[in-house]
Amino acid sequence: MIFQGLPTLTVHALRLGKPDANGQEPEFVLNPYEAAPCRHCLCNIPKGHGMLICAHRPFETRNPYAETGPIFLCATHCAPYRGEGLPEVLSTSPDYLLKGYSLDERIVYGTGRVTPQGEIEAYCAELLSRDEIAFVDIRSARNNCWQVRVTR
Repeated sequence: MIFQGLPTLTVHALRLGKPDANGQEPEFVLNPYEAAPCRHCLCNIPKGHGMLICAHRPFETRNPYAETGPIFLCATHCAPYRGEGLPEVLSTSPDYLLKGYSLDERIVYGTGRVTPQGEIEAYCAELLSRDEIAFVDIRSARNNCWQVRVTR
């Protein structure tokens, strides 16, 4: 399994002020939270550090299932996630919302599940073993914000 954040070119463009999924310039703020998940390096942005808040739609196509929501990014350079296993951004909540999607970026009904942190890898593996599922998106179970995509 591969845990993927946003592509580096997308992140660079947003840092340069390219409009986000809502057509707005990303907002720069000093992180007011204890931890804010960067969707590029998949690490938590420390409190007080600069970050961007922007709208993100993690889909290539526009369709009724292509959800848009807020995300955070490190305001300055960070390396894309290349680790194995659960990234740090999936360590701050007891559970997350996982959903399987088809190749045409539509939710595969019956796959959506609030999953305890310790069961994420097993449930992703179960979903990705199914031919009709192309990827799994992991979202916040409380705010529905996109966290990370998981592929084979």
